[in-house]
Amino acid sequence: QVQLVESGGGLVQAGGSLRLSCAVSGSIFSINVMGWYRQAPGKQRNLVANINSGGSTNYADSVKGRFTISRDNAKNTVYLQMDSLKPEDTAVYYCHVVTRYAYWGQGTQVTVSS
Repeated sequence: QVQLVESGGGLVQAGGSLRLSCAVSGSIFSINVMGWYRQAPGKQRNLVANINSGGSTNYADSVKGRFTISRDNAKNTVYLQMDSLKPEDTAVYYCHVVTRYAYWGQGTQVTVSS
């Protein structure tokens, strides 16, 4: 069984920073893509950023230049460094990993006050 444990969410003022972490454990042979999605109230869940096993990254236009995704393959952990946060970044952030199957974390709340 695969488990994803997220941490690092919270409340921050606009312009501040947060760092999300997602540790993956369980029966994993290899992890292909690791990423983060977010969902604001009443809106769809959308991709924020992802990173593949080769280190190539992909970002939503709205976070380019402010967020940085990285991964530690030895620890099966993916990180999302979020800088220059804006109120519109407020959402529940979900970790997502793709091995042979796709898995979701439980979500962590990020709230940015103006």
